[in-house]
Formats: sequence, C-alpha cells, structure tokens
Amino acid sequence: MTWALCAVVTCGLLSIWVRWNPDRFSAAAALLGTVIALFGTLSLWAWRAGARRKHSSGGQVADAAEVLARTVRRQWEEEAVLRQLYDPAPLPVVWSDCTRPGICDHRPLVGTSVVCRADDPRELAAAFGGLARRRLALLGPAGSGKTTFAVLLMLALLRTRATGDPVPVLCSLSSFDPARESAAGWLRRRIAADYPALADTEHYGVGVVEDLLTEHRLIPVLDGLDELPERSRAAALASLNDTLPSDTPLVLTCRTDAYVRAVAASGVLTGAAVLEPAPVRTGDALVLLRLATPPGPRQRGWDVLAEHLDRRPGAPAARALTSPLMVALARSVYADHDNDPAELADERRFLAPADIEHHLLDALVPTLYGRARRQSPARSWEPRRALAHLAHLAAGMHTQGTHDLAWWQLYRWTPALAGPWRRALTWASVLCAGLVLAASLCGFVGNAPLPDVLRWYPQSVLEALAFLPVPAIGSLIVLSGRGLPRKSVVAAAVALSGGLTIVPSAWFYYPDASLPLLVGAIGFYVFSLWLVLLGAGLPSPPRMPSRSRPARERRRRQLMRALALVAGVAAISEAVFAGYAIAGYGAVLPSGTVPWGLAIGVTAGIGLAALDWVRDPSTADDVATAASSVRTDRLISLIGAAACAVVFNLPDGVMRAVLASSDPLHTTTYAAVVGLFHGGLIAAVLALAAHSWPHYTIARLLLAARGQLPWRLQPFLAEAHRLGILRRVGPVYQFRHARLQHHLATHAHGLRS
Repeated sequence: MTWALCAVVTCGLLSIWVRWNPDRFSAAAALLGTVIALFGTLSLWAWRAGARRKHSSGGQVADAAEVLARTVRRQWEEEAVLRQLYDPAPLPVVWSDCTRPGICDHRPLVGTSVVCRADDPRELAAAFGGLARRRLALLGPAGSGKTTFAVLLMLALLRTRATGDPVPVLCSLSSFDPARESAAGWLRRRIAADYPALADTEHYGVGVVEDLLTEHRLIPVLDGLDELPERSRAAALASLNDTLPSDTPLVLTCRTDAYVRAVAASGVLTGAAVLEPAPVRTGDALVLLRLATPPGPRQRGWDVLAEHLDRRPGAPAARALTSPLMVALARSVYADHDNDPAELADERRFLAPADIEHHLLDALVPTLYGRARRQSPARSWEPRRALAHLAHLAAGMHTQGTHDLAWWQLYRWTPALAGPWRRALTWASVLCAGLVLAASLCGFVGNAPLPDVLRWYPQSVLEALAFLPVPAIGSLIVLSGRGLPRKSVVAAAVALSGGLTIVPSAWFYYPDASLPLLVGAIGFYVFSLWLVLLGAGLPSPPRMPSRSRPARERRRRQLMRALALVAGVAAISEAVFAGYAIAGYGAVLPSGTVPWGLAIGVTAGIGLAALDWVRDPSTADDVATAASSVRTDRLISLIGAAACAVVFNLPDGVMRAVLASSDPLHTTTYAAVVGLFHGGLIAAVLALAAHSWPHYTIARLLLAARGQLPWRLQPFLAEAHRLGILRRVGPVYQFRHARLQHHLATHAHGLRS
C-alpha cells in the first residue's frame, strides 16, 4: 500500500509540475526523489512496527523469569533488613479466613480454608500454594501488618521457589488509575518501569512482560487498594476481574472497610481467599521486644511494663500492643535506644491506646535521627530540622492524595510549575535570563559598545515571549506512544505555533529585510524547532522519567531504527529546501543550494538518531531506584539539551555558509558561536522542558529556598530510608506506615513552627 501510494503521488506531481513549468523539472525531480525516500522510510517503519508485535520465545521468557526472580529476591532481602522484619524475628501474627459474609468467592473456587503464621516461611508458602487459584486478599485495619505479611509471603515464595515457578512482584496500587488504563496495561507498564532489565529485547524479546503475565509466570502483589480514591476502588477491582484471567495468581492488600465497600459496588475478587489477622498477643509482643533489646540494664524497663500488664491486662498499653504497628514503633523507639519503655505503664499520662500511638509516632523520627546524629554528627541531619522536612513531605503527599513520593511528580507541588501556562512562563523566564546573560557575555567578550548590548535585551524579551506558546501548547497535547508519524505531525503543529509568534522578534532582528528573506528566516526557525521537538519530545513533564542509558548491545536493531530516522529527516529536509527553490525565493536559496537540504537533513537525522540511541533501554540497572532514575534522567536531559542545541543551529549555519560571498569559514564559525549562545539556548531550554529532571530540579530548588525541603533531597530521602522512616518500592518512596504519614501531615504546621 505504501509503495502504491508513492507511485500515484509521483505520477501526479510529475504531470502537474512539468506542465506548469518544464524549466523547473530538475527541482521537481529532486522533490520527487525526496517523496520516494520518505515513503521508503514509512515502509521501513511499518515493517519494524509489525516486528515489534512479535512475542518472545519460550526460552527467552524462561530466562527473563529466572533473572527477575534473582533481582526481586535481592531487592526485597535488602528491604527486609532495613525494615527489620527478621530482627530478631517476624511477629507471630496468625492470619485466617475472614468471617464477614459476602466478600469472598465460592469455597470450591477458592480452595481449602487457610490458617497460617506470619513468622513461618514454609507455612506461608504452603498455605498460598494450597489455594485453588493462588489468589489472596489480605484485609485488616490500619497498622495490622498487611504490607509486612505480603513482603514475608513474597520472600517465602522466593526462598522456596523451584525453577519455573512464578515470581512474586510487588507493585503499589496508588499509581493505578482505572479510568485511564486497564489493570493488565498498568501492570505491564509498572513492572517494565521498576525492572529496566526486562527491556533488554536482545535477550528477552519484545513483549516479555506481557508474556510473563500471560503464561502465569508472575504473581502480582498489589499493595494498597485503599490508597486509591474511593470512587476508583470498585473500578480497580472490576478491572482486575475483567482484564486478568481468573486463574492468574494474585495477592491484594486493602483495609477491611474499604474492601467491603468496593466488593459491594463491583463484586468479589474472583477465586481469591480473604484473610484477616488475629490481634497480637501481649506476651508474644513483649517476647519480641525483649529479644530486640540488647541484654543489660535496659531489659529492666520491659520487666516493669510486663509486671504492670500482668496486673492490668486491660491497660491502654496492653491494648495498644495488640497492633503490629504499635509493636514495630515500640521496637524502634525503645529497643535500640536509651528510652525507658516503663513509661508506657503510666496510665495517668496515657489514658487510651490512641495516646500511646501518638506518643510513639511523635518520638519515632527524633529518636531515629538522634541516634544517627550521635553516631555520625557531621553526616546526619539535625533531628528537629529533619522532622520539619518530613512533615512537609507528608503534607505535600497528603495534598496530592497519594502515598507515593515520586520525584518526577514533585513539580506539582510548586505553583510555578503546576499548570501548563505557568510552566511555560517559568521556562520563558529561564530562557529570557539565559538570553540576557548570553548577550552580556558576548558583548563583554566582543568589546561591544554598551548601547549595542542594551539593544539586545528587548530582543531577548521578545524571543522569550515568542517562546511562551511552544511549551504551553506542548503541555496541552497528550501524545500516546512513540509512533513516528503521529509524533512528527504533532511536533510540526507545535513548531508552527512557535513560528507564528516569532514574527515580532524577526521584524526587530531584520528591520530592513525583504519579505522573502523574512519568510525564509521564519521558515528555518520553524524547521529547526521541528527538529528539536522530534528529537527531544513535547516540552511537558513526562508521566515517567527516562530509564535508559546508552546501550552497547542490539546494534542491528538500533542501526535499522537509526537508518529509518535519518532517512525520514533527510527526506523532509530536502522537501523543505526544494519547496523554497520551487517557490522562487532566490534571495534565500540561490541556485545550486538544493543538495544542501539533503546534507542538513542527514546531519540532523544522525544527531536525532544518536538521541534515540541514548534513550534505548539498557540493562545498566537491575532495579530502578529513585537515585538511579534521577541520575539516568539527568544524563539524558543534558545530552539531549546539548545535541538539540547543535541540531537547531544546523540549517542557519549551513545557509550562512552557502550565502557567504567571501570567507565562508569565518562566517560559519561566527554563526556557530552566536547561534549556540542564541538559538542554542532556545533549543536547550526546549529539550530540558521535555524531561523530568529539569522540572524536578526547579521544584526542588524553589521548595528548598522556602525552607520546606533540604537542598540535597535525594541523600536526605536515602538516609530516611536507611533509618526505616521511609520504605522504597521501585523508584518511589513511601512512609514506613500510612499512619506515620497521616500523623506528620496532620501536625505539619506545628512541627514546622
């Protein structure tokens, strides 16, 4: 179909142009060659698009499952150490079938009844494997240990796993929006983002994540259905039933009341056993707390508390320690520190279990940071300051309605970046400041008179204002996928909007220019903008950060993609130059310059292909973490900004060299230097606006300038994770307990003051 359409267009254009003016047959022939090359590129693209739909082989899927199993086990073994799940031992919480009616599927579809202890890995694995469809819903109130049980079950399955068994993978449901995507699509995207190694198509094929799900080689562990907005919980549960086969292994955690309401609206989770925990026995809690405390005088505090609870089994402390969350908090506050647990026996101070909970939550952060500061005074944060920063993080996450601290979403916390036009104004201000600084530097280096330097300032302001619609319109357009035709058309539309608004600045820069020269200058500006947008993407924060590094493998596939991109850009560039020649703009393009369009297109295409190669997924990181994803996106952002600055100046630099009547080398060098300080800044800012790291950096600096966040945010988050205040799920952080986030967010104002 592509080549048939090419033949029709070729014959039609030839007949029209030859009859119109036979003298321009050579120019028409050049343009037709360009059209043929473009259609050839589209044919190659269509062939590659069909190749992408192929599935991975059985051996590739098996290899991917084994690599993923090792990666997930290493990831969660390290996380279990930080969460102190096995230090000294897991809390012996008993989980059994929920007795609430109407929330569990028919018993023949579920399997046998389940009773298991969280501290026995073999019992956990056997209980899960004994279910008819290996589907499980873990319910309980806040602080009942649902996530802890899910992690212990994952590790139990991984430790007892045989070759070929499915791999449990934990995903936080807080990023799932059932109104925008299906559960299966979200799972594929989430797993691919958290484990970039699976993107190695050379070893594992193209659709390995989809194949792993289809062949039931994965056990999705979906944590926190209750973290979704209430209106989305029933839709999420329905999407799980509708888009995943009913025999797909699955683990789901949710608060009991939220799950009951979701089931009432959408129906039960098909084939899933529903478990709830029994309250922790006070004796088991005290045994664990004693074992976690080093031998010595500090054991006396637990003895005093135990004696009090023996006399008063209904005391507030006894009721508080029936919650796994309270036991974990008591361990963090008392077991590893000099605080005296005997104070929990003071019933005049603690009238109810809620008073003990507030006390432990208040003491957690200062206690952990106080100990870290004593161990390393120069490297740790001051406890009060750290508490204020964590309080602002909790308040910001509460305002955004999420339990995930995703660094690439931090721009939503600042008014300057929250909306499309505000973002556009911010980037226009950055560009204006850069242009003014560049003009000042050029004037200083070139020893230009002060009036000439000052004359450049209004032009910088005009160009910044002309730049404003480009990021604004780019942010308003939602571009799904990476299809080359759609991406090219959208980029052309956004570039055209920038060309229309550059007219006042062009008149200012060329006050005595003729209309053909002015039209030519604006045309080259639009063409350069199109090249930048094609290479960097639309200037709006992406949904996910870049997760790739320059890959050294898969050279054949990369070469085919690079050839397609170079051929496409070269064809369009030649069409633009040939169009100018046919239109008769001799002042802009004298005779003999048509081949320069092909040269510019090939050069620019090579640059864009290099950018595409940089973004190609590689296996540099087995697991995407916050720090690694920040570094990766920063690298790609800077490389993209530098490359786009060069690509943007190619058409103008080449045309200056072509039109130079004398000393073209000097003219080209001057144009390159001035262009990099002028047009290069426009392209660099446009490329930076298309990535996550620049938005994150601006937001982080603005929040740090207000004293709300530390200047070194990632080291601060890593330290909070090491201390056990935050937990990490892929590239996002979460507070160790949702109750801790709520407590800090509720008391944020008082803590910051």
